[in-house]
Amino acid sequence: MLRLAFVFPGQGAQYVGMGKELVSRYTSAKEIFERADEALSFHLSRVCFEGPAEELDRTEVTQPAILTMSIAACEVLKAEGIRPVIAAGLSLGEYSALTAAGVLDFEAAVRLVAQRGRLMQAAVLPGRGMMAAVLGGEPELVEAACDEAGQLGVVDIANYNCPGQVVISGEKEAVLHTGNLLKERGARVLPLSVSVPSHCRLMLDAAALLAEELERVDWQSSEFPVVSNVNARETTSDQLQDVLVRQLYSPVRWEQSVEYIAHQVDYFVEVGPGKVLSGFIRKKARRQLLGNVEDLRSLNRTLEKLKEVSL
Repeated sequence: MLRLAFVFPGQGAQYVGMGKELVSRYTSAKEIFERADEALSFHLSRVCFEGPAEELDRTEVTQPAILTMSIAACEVLKAEGIRPVIAAGLSLGEYSALTAAGVLDFEAAVRLVAQRGRLMQAAVLPGRGMMAAVLGGEPELVEAACDEAGQLGVVDIANYNCPGQVVISGEKEAVLHTGNLLKERGARVLPLSVSVPSHCRLMLDAAALLAEELERVDWQSSEFPVVSNVNARETTSDQLQDVLVRQLYSPVRWEQSVEYIAHQVDYFVEVGPGKVLSGFIRKKARRQLLGNVEDLRSLNRTLEKLKEVSL
């Protein structure tokens, strides 16, 4: 039997129209969006299907929207008899992975990530922070540049995405100076269009408030292992709240997570909007990337590939 890993995208993967095709064909997907609408007391489904993009891109809407879309796609795969042996998610996607594993009740999860989004948005004044992707710079080079620019403000490595790509996050002046240093040393630096500088020390206050929210959650046992962003290892129940709090201000170790999971599975399947994670996985475990599931076309393509590799 094939061993599959499900991986779930994070913030930035959202787009207007996501989930609409799956809902039109699968009752299981439709029910997930209906449950999200009821849990949040507003029409999240309408925002996902029809926009406007400005509303979907609000952090407190984006986070439950991506989680809902991801779990809807996961339920479609379950309806097709496809289940993972392990899962992981990028930042917000870790909550999708935990929900898919049964650790979080779906309604509790959408409410929790909506609150997580509000806490993150409130933690930093508009215009104070920024994030940027660094292409072609070794992590050691980026770390040194962050240290050098640290006199101007907070700047940290936020993501280790894949070989040759990391993300920096922090106060705008410090991030810009770090970027200039890295350009001088041969790297490409691309500012990211985000409203919150995630996974850096600017999130410490939000993390403290998130810890209080997590205390109120009714955690359940996991149906399969979920790999944490913080340490790129499977999360045990006694570690769970701690790693989710630390995740908010610590770097996402995605490259390391993919490397860890690759030794345990035959293939990866990206579940949810977009193909960002598929791009990262190609750089680390290209032959193990089976496909993604976000609409009917990608679903059918992935199901066909599953049949091929199962023969």
